[in-house]
Amino acid sequence: MIKHTTLNAALLAQQENKYGVTFVEGKQDHRSLSYKDLYARAMMLLFDFQEAGISVGDQLIILHKDNQTFVEAFWACVMGGIVPVPIAVGISDEHKGKLFRIFNKLERPHLFTTDEHFQRLTQFADTNNLHESLQVLKNKTLLSNLMESHEHRGKAHTPAEDETAFIQFSSGSTSEPKGVVLTHKNIMTNLNAIAVGANYTNNDISLSWMPLTHDMGLLGFHLNMIAVGMSQCLMPTDLFSRRPLLWMEKVSELKATVTCSPNFGYKHFLKAFQNKTIESLDLSHVRVIYNGAEPISVDLCEQFLEALKPFGLPRESMFTVYGLAEATLAVAFPTQGEVYRAIYLDRHALLMGDEVHVVKQDHSDAVGFAIEGPAVLDMHIKITDESNASLPANCIGLVQMRGPSVTSCYYLDAEANRNALTGDGWLNTGDLGFLTEHDELVITGREKDIIFSNGLNYYPHDIEAVALQLQELELGKVVAYGVRKPGQDTDQLIVFILFRADPKDFVGIVRDVTRHINEQTGLEVEQVIPVKRIPKTTSGKLQRRLLGDAYLNGEYDEVLAQISESLSAAHSEQQGDLSEVEFKLKSIFEEIIKEKTIDIQDNFFEMGISSLSLTEVHQEIDSQYPGIVDITDMFEYQSIKELALFIEEKLSI
Repeated sequence: MIKHTTLNAALLAQQENKYGVTFVEGKQDHRSLSYKDLYARAMMLLFDFQEAGISVGDQLIILHKDNQTFVEAFWACVMGGIVPVPIAVGISDEHKGKLFRIFNKLERPHLFTTDEHFQRLTQFADTNNLHESLQVLKNKTLLSNLMESHEHRGKAHTPAEDETAFIQFSSGSTSEPKGVVLTHKNIMTNLNAIAVGANYTNNDISLSWMPLTHDMGLLGFHLNMIAVGMSQCLMPTDLFSRRPLLWMEKVSELKATVTCSPNFGYKHFLKAFQNKTIESLDLSHVRVIYNGAEPISVDLCEQFLEALKPFGLPRESMFTVYGLAEATLAVAFPTQGEVYRAIYLDRHALLMGDEVHVVKQDHSDAVGFAIEGPAVLDMHIKITDESNASLPANCIGLVQMRGPSVTSCYYLDAEANRNALTGDGWLNTGDLGFLTEHDELVITGREKDIIFSNGLNYYPHDIEAVALQLQELELGKVVAYGVRKPGQDTDQLIVFILFRADPKDFVGIVRDVTRHINEQTGLEVEQVIPVKRIPKTTSGKLQRRLLGDAYLNGEYDEVLAQISESLSAAHSEQQGDLSEVEFKLKSIFEEIIKEKTIDIQDNFFEMGISSLSLTEVHQEIDSQYPGIVDITDMFEYQSIKELALFIEEKLSI
């Protein structure tokens, strides 16, 4: 049991502890920081923050990719009573726009980042007429790479349990970001529940590649380890993206007992595992592999466990859990040490109010769901209908939760509070699921069609707003929806566009929409489909699911075949003799992205290449042409032909 009542007390209690953080930067590149040294460095950074005029209750946006700098800044805030606001670093305009929206929303904001990141924000502001906002931001910004070392210590603050510890904003791209307000009591209650549910001891060692801007990464694999007093290892997310096999190699080498991944991480690892030889591993010491952050794929669980069985990975290590930022993190856990379980249901009885129909795994209409287990310590779960009335066991409804770790509000967001807070002490998660007769939670879907990709959730209206940045599209005539075909483990993003002309004339729109959404969000668009009508309710609400069902039922197969034929004809006209660099680049793309045909003039983003695949491509290009191509260059030179010319010019210097 964790006895500390605040994060401050948790870190202070570890000053004589021999454990700390190991920062994994590569196969042979590690650096370690004891909890005592982490505290000392945080207090020195706090001095800089306070000298810059940041005081108790102010908010500090942390925009930094380096894990060590991030945690030092986070703890500097905590120890000084400053409210940290972690935001993921991204190079797209939507990431930059999100930062400005959050900065303008906060009451007393400041920014901690690098000169490089600030220059990108400056360029974005210049392009988008945000000169006034930029000047305000500049006056409130501290650049980490320009700060000098010293031995001064900041003035510590002793918080009360109900003080805000930090604010975590949603991953929404174009809508107003929602900030989950978490107090010290929220956090310490949930960290204790996790420690109890996972049977942590200070002999455990954790390893995570999840970003520290994500609740699983920050709370589950950094703060929790400090509260327990155990060793932790942090790997940058982009390192995992480039070298996924390194994840299990480091788990083996560092003897980690606890690690984690959502669906896309298992899939990314398995893809590399199948294509490359992996060194001998010893995974017999692994106790817990959290599987959460997006709907859990039972098939991927099985593939991953089977692939790593020869290396001693215990089947009991797969830990299928449910959580969300509004709960601080954890909501439901299975029993640690037992083999994970799945339940198979008739896919035709999964709507709100349906009583679940259990079928055998080989049933033609079977769909598998992981059992997430009962509520964690100090958490309560109930299932309700749309009118907030409780539903019996084995009946699908809205998942609601209540407990001392559940946020009391979203930051300055009355609409979000009205939508989520039911007024009787419960919070509506927006997810659909049911409780078994043993009070074990099973998540079956979501109320508002959230699209899950790469461990993050995207709202359809956000993606639609990105698409509507294109001049040829009109409001109300674009619909984004995530579909998941039987046997698949992730959502496919489908974009439907109202278009009544000849489908052959739709090719240009397909390219523009695919490229633009991929550029701005990193999401891979599976299909862009012209439709003659967009279904709506009598009150004017989009009926996205009807379009998705029509796609799954094959109603658009004929028009998609026509579009594909037109695209292929356009591709064949682009081919010509290849230079040596063009040939090498084309070979790299074809080796990594086997499911797509790419010609030298094809735009990467129009092709709908995912951000993970693009990272793999960049890694291979860097091995062929070391130090010549930065991944950001691929956003400027967006075809093999353009990129080859760029490389050839660099080589000629």
